[in-house]
Amino acid sequence: MSRSIFRRKSVTKILADVASGFSDSEHPGTASRLEKALNVKDLTLMGIAAVVGAGIFSTIGEASFQGGPGVSILFVITAITCGFSALCYAEFASRIPVAGSAYTYAYASFGELIAWIIGWDLLMEYAIGNIAVAISWSEYFVNLLEGFNIHMPTFLTMDYFSAFTAHEKIQELTASGNLAEITDRMRIAASAWATAPGSGNIKFIANIPALAIVFVITYLVYIGIRETKKATNAMVYLKIAIVIAVIVIGFFYVTPANWHPFLPNGFSGVMKGVSGVFFAYIGFDAISTTAEECKNPQKDLPRGMIYSLIICTVLYILIALVLTGMVNYKDLRVGDPLAYVFAKVGLKNISYVISISAVVATASVLLIFQLGQPRIWMSMSRDGLLPKAFSRIHPRFHTPSFATIVTGFVVAVPALFLNLTEVTNLTSIGTLFAFVLVCGGVLLLPREAAVKGKFHLPYINSQWIVPVLFVVGAYFFRNNIMNLFSGTDLHHKFPYFLFILLSATLAVLAFVKKLSLIPVLGLVSCFYLMAELEYESWIRFLAWLIIGLVIYFSYGYKHSKLGKPENAHLER
Repeated sequence: MSRSIFRRKSVTKILADVASGFSDSEHPGTASRLEKALNVKDLTLMGIAAVVGAGIFSTIGEASFQGGPGVSILFVITAITCGFSALCYAEFASRIPVAGSAYTYAYASFGELIAWIIGWDLLMEYAIGNIAVAISWSEYFVNLLEGFNIHMPTFLTMDYFSAFTAHEKIQELTASGNLAEITDRMRIAASAWATAPGSGNIKFIANIPALAIVFVITYLVYIGIRETKKATNAMVYLKIAIVIAVIVIGFFYVTPANWHPFLPNGFSGVMKGVSGVFFAYIGFDAISTTAEECKNPQKDLPRGMIYSLIICTVLYILIALVLTGMVNYKDLRVGDPLAYVFAKVGLKNISYVISISAVVATASVLLIFQLGQPRIWMSMSRDGLLPKAFSRIHPRFHTPSFATIVTGFVVAVPALFLNLTEVTNLTSIGTLFAFVLVCGGVLLLPREAAVKGKFHLPYINSQWIVPVLFVVGAYFFRNNIMNLFSGTDLHHKFPYFLFILLSATLAVLAFVKKLSLIPVLGLVSCFYLMAELEYESWIRFLAWLIIGLVIYFSYGYKHSKLGKPENAHLER
């Protein structure tokens, strides 16, 4: 029997599988359903937990260094982009309230191959995101210990590459006589290299706190959704209180002169912070993975996504303005910017309080990310694209037990050896790609009449709006478009070329097919942010997808349940 790699799984089949508990015969003696324990308040707090964390306590520093005070504009752009995507997620969550997030949505709209690609992308997105958060947590935890005069050996608190690079850089600067360029962070990293056990270039340097927090969080996620919910809610209340306090206290130390110039590196400088900023907004995807654990997913999931987006965006904009107002933006290229600015203005006691909050905040992010990834593995396993063990539900805790344990190891081991910059770029492109496919998937869904109690994406005819926006955009960015085919490193401009091509195609389709405006704007804005990411991030992302395709054709395609003859009638 000929089988298409684009065979789609009908919404009816997806919902029927969840209702039936996914065939207990596959795992005799085990539970088959997840526990329904979440309401709209829990979902909103989970969204805040996932978004207000490493972004606001760590990567906002790098983004502010690149964009200056104007980085607040980037948060507005990101919020609008995420708003379009959140509404599209909400539409899918209302129609298909099951675990799996964008993977499940893609299976229903694009077909199996695209579903596998997005599922594989989400695995990278969550794993790399978790690694980044664990590294960020480690930085704040070590800083917190320093406040209590507890000093961990530096070779146990960072990655090998950072220590080696700092050692080489200091030697180079010392030899050239440029001692003024040696920063405190370089000296700390170089000391890790100097004091680490080993010989030559073979030294034991690893981030032990990052490893420890991943194991603790994985255990908490393993033992149940109720325990995870309680821990998340408590941590979110604490960190929101701290963030609001930081904004209020910091406001009194703002020097308006630090806000001039507002865009020191132009708009392009602002957009360089995309990876650091968007890295934080993975939270919307994480909320949607809990659909089967919601009491009323069709009503509460959309509201939880939108409420958390609004709250987080306001906090991010205010924090960005306070940070860049308290110190010059050039001083913010640090791993712990909130603690740093208060120490800089002489409030060291507050910097320690912030470190405590950051330890809690980043732990809550890690908790949500570790919650999301096993549920995507579980969904892929249910469909036969991954081995059956990944869909095993623990009989007592009602969690995807095997998938949770594997997630812990997949995150903990790399967290020992990787650094923050590399992983945030990969997480951002993975998140944006997921958002692009979700927005595109909504365009393929048949229009439904509004039903009471269910979220329904409002239809706005884009027939004239999108073509006009394309023409206006092409006029204002005509110089950028003309430069696509001139200068050096033309291959680095290829992502931007793809953005122009996609925008033109959507403008034509919007005019011809009268597409819905919100998903079109979401698709275009997310792909634009993808195009603004570094070329190297695209190469690594494509390499990851190629690995995924090899696994799909060697295992997933052959074992897919939808590809079996008895299920042929269930394809759409």
